[in-house]
Amino acid sequence: MFQWDDAADKGEMRPMTELVLSIVMLAAILLLVGAYVLWRRTGEAKQPALMVVLAIIAVGNVLIWTIPDADGNSPMDQAGTTEAQ
Repeated sequence: MFQWDDAADKGEMRPMTELVLSIVMLAAILLLVGAYVLWRRTGEAKQPALMVVLAIIAVGNVLIWTIPDADGNSPMDQAGTTEAQ
């Protein structure tokens, strides 16, 4: 299914990492949808607000791992090279 090569040496994300980040983003979207539905059905504000905060934290974590710095290197690129040393 996936070709396992030295993706870290090329500066590319590994397929498993891409899968994990995609699942986190899907979970964040579902948290937002679930928070809206819960808020509309029950009128409660505390639990939906906590769900929104969790979704924001999840998206923030994905952004931290994927946005490159001034040199053009993202933490995801550096994670593979650290393990190899």
